[in-house]
Amino acid sequence: MRFFIDTANVDEIRIANDLGIICGVTTNPSLIAKEGRNFEDVIKEITSIVDGPISGEVKATTELAEDIMEEAREIAKIHPNMIVKIPMTEEGLKATSILSKEGIKTNLTLIFTPTQALLAARAGATYVSPFLGRLDDISQDGLNLIADIVEIFKVNNIESEIIAASVRNPIHVLECAKLGCDIATIPYKVIRQLIQHPLTDKGIELFKQDYLKVFGK
Repeated sequence: MRFFIDTANVDEIRIANDLGIICGVTTNPSLIAKEGRNFEDVIKEITSIVDGPISGEVKATTELAEDIMEEAREIAKIHPNMIVKIPMTEEGLKATSILSKEGIKTNLTLIFTPTQALLAARAGATYVSPFLGRLDDISQDGLNLIADIVEIFKVNNIESEIIAASVRNPIHVLECAKLGCDIATIPYKVIRQLIQHPLTDKGIELFKQDYLKVFGK
């Protein structure tokens, strides 16, 4: 399983990229809004940091297929690595079908059922993004969604890649990896949680103490 970082904060992206563990970035209108910056400026800066897929989403107010396609074409022009995020709607599917034939890569987002993921893949989506954390929030098991999509795509030889999104904690990451998910897009906070463990910290401190006892500095 590969890792993307889910943020529009370029400082977090730089740190994660320097760790050598991410190969892409996902953003959305809410994340861009939190940064208080121009969409295209943020995306261009991100593409200068990470040499991999960068998902930029159409505006939340863009609903009709024609408008989605127009905006998607502009996003795709920003950089060759751009992936256009499109909400899972009827209009989104229409747009995806046409954009895929034009060679524009897409990421169908806000997916909450296996059949939505299957439809997105059949429409030509490069990536599908099931949101497991938001299902957990309403007392449904989001990991079951990931498991079902992985199985369906494997049985049907579907090439669209699965991005586990709305990842909230290290357990989500672990279980998605065990299920065979292609990618997990995770917030910087969760990246730090994956790195850290109290026994690692304790072990390092003991090693330091042992070293100082012998060498004194």
